[in-house]
Amino acid sequence: MNRRSCGVLMHITSLPSPYGIGTLGGEAEKFADWLQKAGQSWWQVLPVGPTGYGNSPYQPFSSFAGNPLLIDLDELCEHGLLEKADCENADYGADPEFVDYEKISATRNELLRKAFGKFVDDVGYTSFIREEADWLDDYALFAALKDKFGGKPWTMWDKDIKTRKPDAMERYREELKEEIRFVKWCQYIFFRQWSRLHSYCNSKGVGIIGDIPIYVSPDCSDVWASPELFELDEKLCPKRVAGVPPDYFSATGQLWGNPLYNWTEMKKTGYAWWIKRVKKSMQLYDVIRIDHFRAFDTYYAIPFGHKTAEHGTWENGPGMDLFNAIKAELGKVNIIAEDLGDIFDSVKKLLADSGFPGMRVVQFGFNPENADNDHLLHNYPKNSVCYTGTHDNATIAQWFKEADAKSAKMAKNYMRKGLMERFSDCAVRSAYASQSFLAVIPMQDILGLGKRARMNLPSTLGTHNWSWRMQPNKLRAKDAERLYALAETYMRLKK
Repeated sequence: MNRRSCGVLMHITSLPSPYGIGTLGGEAEKFADWLQKAGQSWWQVLPVGPTGYGNSPYQPFSSFAGNPLLIDLDELCEHGLLEKADCENADYGADPEFVDYEKISATRNELLRKAFGKFVDDVGYTSFIREEADWLDDYALFAALKDKFGGKPWTMWDKDIKTRKPDAMERYREELKEEIRFVKWCQYIFFRQWSRLHSYCNSKGVGIIGDIPIYVSPDCSDVWASPELFELDEKLCPKRVAGVPPDYFSATGQLWGNPLYNWTEMKKTGYAWWIKRVKKSMQLYDVIRIDHFRAFDTYYAIPFGHKTAEHGTWENGPGMDLFNAIKAELGKVNIIAEDLGDIFDSVKKLLADSGFPGMRVVQFGFNPENADNDHLLHNYPKNSVCYTGTHDNATIAQWFKEADAKSAKMAKNYMRKGLMERFSDCAVRSAYASQSFLAVIPMQDILGLGKRARMNLPSTLGTHNWSWRMQPNKLRAKDAERLYALAETYMRLKK
């Protein structure tokens, strides 16, 4: 992984599609073709798990399941499970630039159920549900129960099934067996299509970088199925939750609300859950980016029920003990560590001990004080991945437009912006020129898009979070040629 190369950050949902949201179908393959022509070795995506309230891919209902919204409908038509007219006449929302998740979810659910009604078990499906049973059985029942209880969190279900009493588990498995089968079928189709897309990308010389959120959602099958692995009280409520303390960006910190891991119990099992999670990710991706890597060293714990993150405490994570266990079981794993934010020396040591590359972000390098910092390009270590921005940042064009005058001037001077050169192009060029062995650019920055194309504004539930979509006419040959020339100039082409 550590040869000089380049890639593009583009979530599946943002791909062009006539059906309101990007999918694992033909447009994804076209994008892989474009990446090859652009001299790109990597396609980075956000987490692909099933999303719920807020639509955040970092709060999925399962750490192992795939998102049915990403299923390619055209393939279902090709297999005779849907009619093309069913897909073309459905309501996917009015704005082609953004995913309307409420309408998409309702429409997709209706279409997938119609296709499921025509499905006849085959060898592939039978093999899939047997091979994936260790997570699929719990997830399918969890999803079926959520539907039965009107979408309520599992902590609000009837006590017998909330606490997984054996007789309740057996009763609901029988009562909801058709719904459970539907959920399993959706997962079968998702992973079949993912496997096809992954193989196609690899055949084009493009590897996939996937993303693991370090924490799980409080309302997910993982916590319901294995509450002992998390910091929960006798009522199955979190004792403490995740977040980050107050800093320059937020006077009250960020209260994420995710349950914390019971690392003592995790260690007793030999970190079996984490090993299973990483193993599954290795099947999906060629490289794994772990979000909020610092929490493996020290993590911030906020008492449950607090309204802000002002009164938490720092606790010790598992450190190298976890990664040694993963390596012993799975061998070498290609991991990118998201090490952004307030980083202690102990976090830097963990990163060095692991050997994983960290991250550098171009727009973080420029500040009103014109101060030297780790995110200025001359400070990038070779063992790092350089980004112009991430899914949580403003696009680079938006950043430049909204930056204070001193920061903007510093950036222009530092990166030697040409008179007629777009700042976004200047930033991409500078990232390619950096020492980082890998440069990954969000598609929005390649296209020079502004505020409307921002993927996410952290700690908000904005209408447009996670919903930006690229229009079909934006995947241009001239942009591929420009990136190829940059990759060739800065020696990032695959040899």
